[in-house]
Amino acid sequence: MAERPLCALVVDDEAPARRLLRMLCSDAGIVVSGEADDGDSALALLEEIPADIVFLDIAMPGIDGMETARRIPQGGNTASVPAVVFTTAFAQHALAAFDVGAVDYLLKPIDTARFGLAIERVRAALGGRLGDAPSPADHLWVPHRSDLVRVEVAAVERVEAERDYVRVVVGGRSHLLRETMEGMAKRLPSDRFIRIHRSTIVRRDLVRGLRHEGGGVWSIALADDTMLRIGRSYLDAVRSL
Repeated sequence: MAERPLCALVVDDEAPARRLLRMLCSDAGIVVSGEADDGDSALALLEEIPADIVFLDIAMPGIDGMETARRIPQGGNTASVPAVVFTTAFAQHALAAFDVGAVDYLLKPIDTARFGLAIERVRAALGGRLGDAPSPADHLWVPHRSDLVRVEVAAVERVEAERDYVRVVVGGRSHLLRETMEGMAKRLPSDRFIRIHRSTIVRRDLVRGLRHEGGGVWSIALADDTMLRIGRSYLDAVRSL
């Protein structure tokens, strides 16, 4: 099944910025289903028109882009929730943007190649909603300073829960990603990763051995000598490995 075109809502209080986004969308084969010049109008439009993606300015009259993103109805049907891409002249809001679930953060003036990368990220985020079911993930996008960086799944060493985030460890460095452990367990291929605790997933080929700590408590030893506790409900699966 071929992917259908993306439908976009363009939200910016400056008409030239909206025209540029409309042109970029047209060149990328994206259908602009509506435009708005403030957050309240955007939220009203989202109740009436379909949108897979919302290009959202931050500094606008009335409620700003951040608050607009927070008010986008989530509901119980994630297939109807649009992906948010912020478009702004200010780099300092990037971390806050990812906190409200943005897929990407474009700095004005928007470069054509950078716009194309944002669309690639949107399609990855929307997954099977656009056509065929997504293939197993071979990479992740993680926040780094004011941008997103691509992390190959093959390089991920482990994932650990950290409140409303997960910490993805790669090459001895870690990245915080706004995701659940359940979500990560679905995104990481099960033939290469194993969940050893409700708060920990590790790459299988890094497992060096097990250690019995006594009292029915077991830990797993990784190749870098890191020791991690095994949850009781996961012990049988780890022993099988």
